[in-house]
Amino acid sequence: MKVLVINCGSSSLKYQLINMENEASLATGLVERIAIEGSKLTQKVDGREKYVLTVPMKNHKEAISHVINTLLDDVQGVIKSSDEISAVGHRVVHGGEKYSASVIITDEVMKDLEEFSQLAPLHNPPNIIGINACKELMPNTPMVAVFDTAFHQTMPEKAFLYGLPYELYKENHIRKYGFHGTSHKYVSQRAAEILGEDIKGLKLVTCHLGNGSSVAAVNGGISVDTSMGFTPLEGLLMGTRCGDIDPAIIPYLMDVKGYSYEEVNNIMNKKSGVLGLSGVSSDFRDIEDAAAEGNERAKLALDVFHYRVKKYIGYFMAAMNGVDAIIFTAGLGENAAETREEIIADMEWFGIKMDKEKNKVRGQERIVSTDDSKVKIIIIPTNEELMIARDTLTLLK
Repeated sequence: MKVLVINCGSSSLKYQLINMENEASLATGLVERIAIEGSKLTQKVDGREKYVLTVPMKNHKEAISHVINTLLDDVQGVIKSSDEISAVGHRVVHGGEKYSASVIITDEVMKDLEEFSQLAPLHNPPNIIGINACKELMPNTPMVAVFDTAFHQTMPEKAFLYGLPYELYKENHIRKYGFHGTSHKYVSQRAAEILGEDIKGLKLVTCHLGNGSSVAAVNGGISVDTSMGFTPLEGLLMGTRCGDIDPAIIPYLMDVKGYSYEEVNNIMNKKSGVLGLSGVSSDFRDIEDAAAEGNERAKLALDVFHYRVKKYIGYFMAAMNGVDAIIFTAGLGENAAETREEIIADMEWFGIKMDKEKNKVRGQERIVSTDDSKVKIIIIPTNEELMIARDTLTLLK
C-alpha cells in the first residue's frame, strides 16, 4: 500500500509518497509560489538528481495535478499508475474539540473544517483547498484528515482552560488547543522505542523548535499540556511571533500608539519574536551568525529564546512530577547544537546533564546526555509525514 501525504499552505504544497509495507519514502517534493509568478515543483528521490519543474500553476488543483503527473512520469516518476496510491493523508491544522483523532474525510468532516476555519483562518482554508483539489483529481481514492490539534485533546481542563468567563469557553470555544501535535506524537513514540521502554511508563518533554516552536508534556504517551494555545501565537518566542506576553499590552499599544487591531495583530505575528528583538532576521542561522560577529541584540534574542524554552521544560517537569527524557526535534532542535546546549545549561540540580561531545551532531537520532544523567536528552528528527501515513493506514484497515 502506498500513501500520498499532502500538506497545503496558502501558496505552497509539500508532499511525500510512502510505501507502507516498509515505511520507505519513495519521493518527497515541494511546490512553491502557487498562483504566483515563478511557480515550481521540486522532487527528490533517493539515488537520483533533484528534479525541478518550472511551470505556471494558477491554483492548488493544477499544483496537485503536476505532483501526480511527476510521480507517474516515465523518467522522474516512482509509480506507473495513480491506482497505486491507496489513500491520501492530509495535514489539517485545526480540528477543534470535535476531533481527537484522525478521520476519513466525509461531507460532514468538510463542513466542520469550514467551521474551524474561524479558529485557524490562516491555516485551515489552504488545507481545505488541497483536500478539494485531491478529491476532484482522485474521486475514488480515500482521503484522511490528520489534525495538528488532535494529539493535545487529551489535556485536562485545568491545563486547557483560560481564566476567562466560562461561557466564553462553552459558547465560543475559547481554550488552549495546542499545535505541532503530529510531530510531538511521533517523537514521543520514537523516544520510547529508542529507550526500549513502554511509553505508558514514561514522562517526556518534547521540544519542537524551529521558526514555529512549541513544547509539550507527554505523560504515558498522551499530551497533558503544551505551550501553544488558542492559536499558534501563545507560548515560546518564535521566528516572528511574540509568544507569551501580558495581554494588557494590546490595548495599551492601541491607545498610546494609535495602532489598529490589524496593526497590532501583524506586529505580534509577523514582526516580533527573534526578528523583532534582534532586528536581524527571523532565521535562527542568520541570528547565530550575527551573534558570533558581536551583535548584542542578536545575542539577546537567542538568550531570550533559550530562557523561554528552559522555563517551559521546568513547567512541564513540575506538571508531571518528573521527567524521564527531554527530546529535541524540528529544524532548530535537530540541527543547532549550541541551542540545545544553552537550553540544557544549568539544569544539573535536576540531574539533567548533557555530553557536549555527543551533542556535536546535526539531524541524527542520538542520546546526547551523559552516562550518569538521571534524565535522557535525545535528538529525534521529526517525521510528520510518516505519522500522517500511519494514521491513514490505520483508518483504512
